[in-house]
Amino acid sequence: MTGKHIELFLVEGVPGGITTAEIAGWTGHVLAGPRSDLGDVLRRPEAKRNGAYFLLGDDEEAVGGVRCYIGRTENFIARFRDHSAKKEFWDRVVLITSKDDSFTEGHWGYLEWRLVELAKQAARVTLANGNDPQGRKLSEAQISDMEAFLGQLQIVLPVLGVNAIRVRPAPASSPEATDASPVFSLVNKKHNVNARAQQLGDEFTMLEGSQVVAVWTGTGKAESTERAYAAYRARHQQLVADGSIAVEGGSGILTRDIPFSSPSTAAAVALGRSSNGRLEWKSADGGTYGDWENRGVE
Repeated sequence: MTGKHIELFLVEGVPGGITTAEIAGWTGHVLAGPRSDLGDVLRRPEAKRNGAYFLLGDDEEAVGGVRCYIGRTENFIARFRDHSAKKEFWDRVVLITSKDDSFTEGHWGYLEWRLVELAKQAARVTLANGNDPQGRKLSEAQISDMEAFLGQLQIVLPVLGVNAIRVRPAPASSPEATDASPVFSLVNKKHNVNARAQQLGDEFTMLEGSQVVAVWTGTGKAESTERAYAAYRARHQQLVADGSIAVEGGSGILTRDIPFSSPSTAAAVALGRSSNGRLEWKSADGGTYGDWENRGVE
């Protein structure tokens, strides 16, 4: 896999403040910041360009705990005055522009349409858009340019903690062409569990169609164990509530790929009890996730 040189700049010198992001050789520019710094964001030169943007806010009832609005504008300042008055949910903003400001309204309209399309495909956030944007007619060459621009954007946004359009990568033609792991399985016939997962980048992702427990039943005796179990139970209940797990006939079926921070968290959600995911998840050759994780170490 080809490396990427991404340059992040903390404008105020503090994490979580206004941040810019660029990729070497890319015409795009990303500016992110908290809503509390919106005035400073809009005073920057990037806000005077055409572009697209994300509004992001934490929401316990939303898919992935995040509510997101995707838009485009020819005037960030006027648009955000309106959003500040009419949209209350967001606390973070991401502006996407081109450093040479060469894209037309048609280019940004196409990008907005594709961003919404990818956000729906990724299913990592709840979209707050009232209407679906309409794709713009571009030439074959212009579409190629925008898809290349979008490809770079899919790399830089997760670095800023924005996963709204982070989709599962397409299968590569060879193992060397991707950093994805083998597909691991977790099977427990007694509890009707038959789950599949992959390590994709920094996320352990349980795959759409996996069969998991319908109800999380684990309990713990020690106070620390009770807290851990409560967190697992809450995660399972939230996934059922937002439709990510559909309960059918006493089993839970994943309706989308669901990323987890570790194989143990994924295993716990699948089995309805605490679990060592490094041992529970098995590859096709019978090896454990832990075996794969330690490959090349010895």
